[in-house]
Amino acid sequence: MKKRIGIIISLFLISSVSLYAQSSDICRLGFSYLISQSNNWAKGKPLIQAIIPYSPAEQAGLKPFDIIESISGIPVEQIGLNEIESLLNPTDQNEVLLTISNVSFTGKQVLVRKECKKANSITEDQLASAFAMYSLESTTERDFVCPFKTTTTADPVDFTRFKTFAFAAVDPDNRALESTINESIHNELSKKGFKLTTQQPDLLIQTFYFFDKNPNFKGTNKLVVNKEPVYRYNIGRNQMEKLPFLSPATSDTEVEYLLQLGIRIIDQVVLPGRVLWECEANELMEESFRLDEYARIHIPLMCMQYPYVKYTRNVPFHVNKKIYNYTGINFDIDRLEQVTDVDPNSPAYAAGIRPRDVIERIGRQKMNHSAEEFTSAYKRFITASWNLRDPKTQYTDANGFSPCMYWDTFKYPMIAELMQKNEFFPAFTYLYNFAPYVNSSGNNICTFDIKRGKEKLEIVVRPTLRTEVSVELQ
Repeated sequence: MKKRIGIIISLFLISSVSLYAQSSDICRLGFSYLISQSNNWAKGKPLIQAIIPYSPAEQAGLKPFDIIESISGIPVEQIGLNEIESLLNPTDQNEVLLTISNVSFTGKQVLVRKECKKANSITEDQLASAFAMYSLESTTERDFVCPFKTTTTADPVDFTRFKTFAFAAVDPDNRALESTINESIHNELSKKGFKLTTQQPDLLIQTFYFFDKNPNFKGTNKLVVNKEPVYRYNIGRNQMEKLPFLSPATSDTEVEYLLQLGIRIIDQVVLPGRVLWECEANELMEESFRLDEYARIHIPLMCMQYPYVKYTRNVPFHVNKKIYNYTGINFDIDRLEQVTDVDPNSPAYAAGIRPRDVIERIGRQKMNHSAEEFTSAYKRFITASWNLRDPKTQYTDANGFSPCMYWDTFKYPMIAELMQKNEFFPAFTYLYNFAPYVNSSGNNICTFDIKRGKEKLEIVVRPTLRTEVSVELQ
């Protein structure tokens, strides 16, 4: 186990460094993209896939599934695939002008300012990942798969022409359930820019569902069958949840309940009655589960594949969740006590911390250790604190590290005491100072002892609690 922990930590630190290891300054816009292969949405054009929280792209208002029509005035049809990257990060410009199309508008110009960091910088965002074992409750990466079957029309119809929608008539016998389902769909389509209307809508939304006992169920030999727990991300509650679902490979005779939920989007304008898009979920279950609760959890995930379908079956998702104290300090990866930069308008900048300051202590903890020494002490802490975790919360993270566990809530005082021992070099626990298992006082402030030339300063910073959550198709 110790070797595996060391590998995971090394991967965190290596990935953190590599983001800033290509030149003296590395710049980003804050989004990832792919070249669309869909006949219905942005065929052959760059399609924004994911937005990094707090990035310039998010500040500029870009969203997943936005179509990039041109870069700095050059239509994408005239740009080779190998030229896109350089045009999105021009060396002689601090900003990039994109022309964007989506459901809400066509050909809108959006100016995105680049965010640049020194090559040797490591940010608090990256450090939160590197020291995630201090607080898996708030910082974790998880993967999961949903048994969705998603299909689109074989016709090369352009989905950008559909702007409005309406729902099919509600079944009076199931009004409460269908209202809940429709409300979830309404929320997701509205986020994408679609408008609800009852007057000649472009799209008609139909839903179908089923839940009942499996007539072929003959019981489960619980002593023989070793079920892998199923976790899904509940976007509404902002957390992974364990659910009573079974693997699709489970024998039909061992499945006690069957559940189905489907969404069908129907053309009302170009060829009325044509099904443009359909997503169907079929679950095998070992215990009863409410359909309305299933809809609340899964409709946001199902709708992530409209209007662009990346996977037709068994959709894989990746969750990256971070909640950490943000001060705005950027550290030197080779000399962690050195401040390389301070984000403008950040808590640290407002408090008076500046580039080239040397941090001698954070709280009572010394900073004069190398990255290797911090990593080694962190590994020692993980080993020493293993018996303070709750085995009932065990899960496998996105890196394949299987014995991830939350802290035992009954042992918070012991955890907080262990976390402050000097032998573990716990200076970066300040990232999670808001948590009771890190800081039992509840006073979420950070004190930095600074050396600036011959001057020594004590600077108190009141950090911002930063929440970054992204749920993406892999």
